[in-house]
Amino acid sequence: MKKANRMVFLAAVDGISIYAAGLLGSTIILNGGFSLEYITVWTKLALLILPMQIMLNYYVGLYSKVWTYASIGELVSVLKASTLGSGALFVVLRFNPNLGMGSLRTSTLYWLLATAVIGALRFAMRIRREIVVDASAKGVRALIVGAGDAGHMLLREIQKHPELKIKAVVLVDDEPSKQGMSICNVPVVGPLADLEIAIDEHDIKQVILAMPTAKPEVVRRVVQSCTKLGVDVRTMPGLYEVINGYYTPTRLREVQIEDLLRREVTKVDFAAIGSYITGKRVLVTGAGGSIGSELCRQIMGCGPAEIILLGHGENSIFNIHRELLGKAGGIAVVPIIADVQSPQRMKGVFGKHRPQVVFHAAAHKHVPLMESNAVEAIKNNVWGTSNVAEAASEYGVERFVLISSDKAVNPTNVMGATKRAAEMVIQKISLGSGTKFMAVRFGNVLGSRGSVVPIFKEQIAEGGPVTVTHPDMERYFMTIPEAVSLVLQAGSMGQGGEVFVLDMGSPVKITDMVRDLIALSGLRPDVDIKIVYTGIRPGEKMYEELLTAEEGTAATKHKKILVAKQAAVVVEAVNEMLASLSQMVHGDCANNAEVIKLTQLALQSKSFEQVAAAETQ
Repeated sequence: MKKANRMVFLAAVDGISIYAAGLLGSTIILNGGFSLEYITVWTKLALLILPMQIMLNYYVGLYSKVWTYASIGELVSVLKASTLGSGALFVVLRFNPNLGMGSLRTSTLYWLLATAVIGALRFAMRIRREIVVDASAKGVRALIVGAGDAGHMLLREIQKHPELKIKAVVLVDDEPSKQGMSICNVPVVGPLADLEIAIDEHDIKQVILAMPTAKPEVVRRVVQSCTKLGVDVRTMPGLYEVINGYYTPTRLREVQIEDLLRREVTKVDFAAIGSYITGKRVLVTGAGGSIGSELCRQIMGCGPAEIILLGHGENSIFNIHRELLGKAGGIAVVPIIADVQSPQRMKGVFGKHRPQVVFHAAAHKHVPLMESNAVEAIKNNVWGTSNVAEAASEYGVERFVLISSDKAVNPTNVMGATKRAAEMVIQKISLGSGTKFMAVRFGNVLGSRGSVVPIFKEQIAEGGPVTVTHPDMERYFMTIPEAVSLVLQAGSMGQGGEVFVLDMGSPVKITDMVRDLIALSGLRPDVDIKIVYTGIRPGEKMYEELLTAEEGTAATKHKKILVAKQAAVVVEAVNEMLASLSQMVHGDCANNAEVIKLTQLALQSKSFEQVAAAETQ
């Protein structure tokens, strides 16, 4: 039915129904009897009041609502309309006593009748739909874990949309007050401890997690039970995914490894972040990478005047540029293909675009690969950082944020040593510069290119085995969106020369992660998929560190961001380190152990000559 025809139909039904209800109400007014005189008076009154009531109904929106989904909000609209109508009737009767009807008694009765008639007609549509949908509901028999707000919202969506082909049968929740109750006619049958019993008793084929802030151990228990019973498991997205627009709250997805590593939701001060990004020209190096592209997405949400996407790989820059153009609004999005290893190119870019804020995410990061390509690690991670930082200082950039790594702490590999050298480079350049330089150090991020998780997934998909270097190997992990949001927050705190350290939580055993990934694939570790230990690779640590023993930390305004307490860099020591690294690059012959030692000596403000002299004494 067209909207206009539907409005006319509802208005006509309202008028006829209220008029008929008014006649029936005469039995109350007249103590149980009809009279021709009353009918005549009520008809005259109805000709006056009913058009007013219909206009009031239209005014409060009763003719523009979808009543098959009526709820509390629609009931409030009905009450508004009937209250306004009875108020109008009271005024009419008050100033026309010759009509022979008591104004207060009649208007009160009218309010009751109008509320009942208007409400009943509309909620009948909702009731009819519930009956029809319930009778025709077909689909996967599902159990929802969580009977809170999220579970209620999900349940309503499932019942509204039979095309989802999900039939919610029961819920489980650990809150005792909810057990034995029902939500939208679906019972809450017990606590999470009874999940396997509920699955078996109700012939459940799919379990849905409706707990966006559930702790990792809760998610793991649900996954393990479902894997054991061969039941599919889905989840509502986490808060980060909803906030950043990756998913709508009720869009279900598979449970991912990130769900098993959930941390407390990070709160950031958007006003502080906006204070140095909103309306500014922002440049991101490595903009096509995992961290760089997420930086670009979140920066876009802060309303910069211009965002400059700088990268060496044309395909990745093309992809992030195309993605951001669709969200740009009035923000200029500028793609630049350039190599940070070229000082002339960097000065040209900074001279032309004059960025005010720089996030330097361009780097070589793969530990084993850099062990056999040390010269390239030096050129990109050290000289690339130096080139970008020198250009930033020369062209008056306000803030410069270097993305560093936990591997820069007590480095045992070339990648870590070059990242630590990069930290010292920006600390040296910050001395006497008007630019506020800072570094942000954190561990592994889930889902980044070349990270262990995609490799493990490929091995599982191929039937195994999954290769792990050592059964006791541990790493810190964080999701990309969380890491980036904290980088942006740290960028608002720096005053020049700081190395910020992100709270990575507790380290995770790689073997435990592999077992979780196998279970998430619906398979059994050591039975369906074997785990093979291959030995620690060159340059790898058994356990990563976020701080040296000498550094220590100081708190900041944000509980998940610390600042490392470091001794001031000695410019001469850093310059000597850079000169030695330069010789290695020019000779195209970098000794890995010497690269690491050079970094350590610069930190200790010692030269090779000093060490050699000390060793001969």
